[in-house]
Amino acid sequence: MINWDETPDLNITPLVDVMLVLLAILMVTTPTLVYEENISLPDGSQKVAVSQLPEIEIRADADRKIFIKNDAFTYASFADNFILYGEGFSKDTPVYIKADKRLFYEDVMYILKSVKEAGFHKVALETGG
Repeated sequence: MINWDETPDLNITPLVDVMLVLLAILMVTTPTLVYEENISLPDGSQKVAVSQLPEIEIRADADRKIFIKNDAFTYASFADNFILYGEGFSKDTPVYIKADKRLFYEDVMYILKSVKEAGFHKVALETGG
C-alpha cells in the first residue's frame, strides 16, 4: 500500500558544496587572468652565435638606469624618450631587453610595456646563457 501523505525530502547540501568549490576555484584563478603578454624568450643557449647585432638593445642595470647604445635614461623618463627614439625605426625592428636580475619584475614589465606602446611588436627578453 502506498502512503501518499509522505513528502519527498529535498537535500540541497551537495549542491551547495559543489557551488562553493566552484566559487573558490573561480576566486583563485581570476586574478591570474588580468594581464597576459606574449613575448618570445630566447632559449638561453650559447651554442648559436648571433650573426647580426640587434638594431635596438635596451639594457637596464640594478640602479634602474636604462641604456640604449650610449644614451642613458632615467626610469621615469624612459617611456616618452623611447617613443621619440623609436620614430626612426621600422615597427618590425626586433627589440632586445637585457635587465639585471636584481630588478623588480614590475620594473622590467614597465620597460616591456613602454616598448609595446611605442608600436614595436617583436620584443625579446635576453637571458644570461
